Order: sequence, then C-alpha cells, then structure tokens
Amino acid sequence: MFLTSSIIVVALAIVTVITLIVVNASGPAGPGPKNMASDGILLHGNGSTITAVRTPAVPANGKPTATSQNNSDGIAHITIYEDYMCPYCNQFETANMTQIKQWVKSGSATLELHPFNLLDASSLGTKYSSRATNAAACVANYQPDAFLAVNQAFYKNQPQEGTKGLTDAQIVSLVQKAGATDSNIPKCITSGRFRSWVAAETTRVLNDPIPNSNLPKVTGTPTVLVNGKQYGTTAAQSLTDPSAFAAFVEATVGAAPKGTPSPSASSTASPSASSSASATPSATPSS
Repeated sequence: MFLTSSIIVVALAIVTVITLIVVNASGPAGPGPKNMASDGILLHGNGSTITAVRTPAVPANGKPTATSQNNSDGIAHITIYEDYMCPYCNQFETANMTQIKQWVKSGSATLELHPFNLLDASSLGTKYSSRATNAAACVANYQPDAFLAVNQAFYKNQPQEGTKGLTDAQIVSLVQKAGATDSNIPKCITSGRFRSWVAAETTRVLNDPIPNSNLPKVTGTPTVLVNGKQYGTTAAQSLTDPSAFAAFVEATVGAAPKGTPSPSASSTASPSASSSASATPSATPSS
C-alpha cells in the first residue's frame, strides 16, 4: 500500500512539473519594449537630427496601438516590415536608407520600422531572427535614439540564410559599436527579455491587417509602405533603385521629399537587381 501511494505521489509530481512547463511555454506574452507601442518604432526629424517618438510599452498580453497617420499632410509616412536575416531587406536598406534618412531629418518623411521573426527556420536552430529582433527591442526600450544606427548595423553585418547567424555576444558587440551603450542593454539581449513579445508581435504581423493600409497582412519581407501604399510589387519598383523609390514616394505624396537626390546624382546609385529579386520578397517559411 505504501509503495502504491508513493508511486501515485511521484506520478502526480511529474504531471505537475510537466503542466507547469507547458503553461510557462504557452503563457501570455510579456510586456513589450517602451517606444514600440505600435509593434514598431517611429522616427522623425527636426531639421538636424532623427529621434524616436516615445511611447509606453505594449502591456503583457496586450494589443499594439497603431500609429496615427495623416496621408494628406504632405509628409511621406514610410513603414517597413523587416527581418534582419532577409537579403532583400538588406538590398532595400543599402540602396535607400541614405536618402530616407535625409527625408526624415528634413521633416518631409517619417520612418516606422517593424523588425520581426520571419526566418527563424533559416538559422539552423539558433532562432537568429528572434534574437536579433529581441536585441532591437532592447535598444528601443533603453536607448531609442540609437535604434536607426543599430538597424543599419544589423544589415551591414547580416549573416547568410542557412547559417547560425551571430551569437548573442556578437549581437551585444554589434549594438554597442553602433552606439547603443546603455548598461542595461547587454543583459536584456542575453536574457532574451523581449522574446515572448517578439513571438506575439510576429503572430500579429503575419495574421492581422496592416494598419493604415488595405493589406490583409504581411506575407514577406521587406514589406515597404508609403502612406499605406505598398512599394516593390512590380519589376519597375526595384528594391535596389533609390530613384525608383523616390519617384514612388513623390507620386504617392504629391511632392518630392526634401533631400531627394537629383536625377544625375541618383544615376550613380547601386544598379537595379533583376526583376525577380527586386519584386519578390522573402517568402514565409513553411511551418
């Protein structure tokens, strides 16, 4: 009788442990980072510098608040959904970020960046996309004005799809070299503080309608929007041609943003990629 009772107690203890593991693994998402209330970080300029708009965090198991956007104010509201392992995101970033920064700094554009995990399955089990997005969230939380520089650093040091990607230690070094030197950031990165938020944010991005647009959801990266209209849907809208993107922005907004290069200057930019590469974003990996 004693042996039977002991076995029952041990069995119940095992079930309890398993239940706790399952509950913790599938529990509600923790709070998101500050300054990403929309699940993205909004950047604007004052004529000389680019700063991040301060917002409260998305609460634990809460919902984001879409950024209010006036499409008739003559400002180009640029929104980018991105994955730091996505090569097409890197193409767009490399070709266009210099002029986008000029527009934002001048006040003729805003930039909202939404990093998320699309390509975890492409990093040999290390979940690089989630870890990189968590790191970006740490920067947004503790040193938001360094976010754009860190965003650029992720692309300059982008690992190839199908590799393990950067280690957490390498990511810490990357963000620090980019100027995100707040003492809280390294532990935030290595502990994966915002990983549950990254998972919840990714689910929203891939399933919910995109705010300020008529698109039902994000289906690939990069997804680039200007005042709610998607760029990169045709071969003519090359991800690697800054003059083509500038023309799209001007046609969408009704005026060329301040700081747009002249045609002669833009003709020296990186050549366009093939139509298949420029118009085809990274696809959603199979589940």
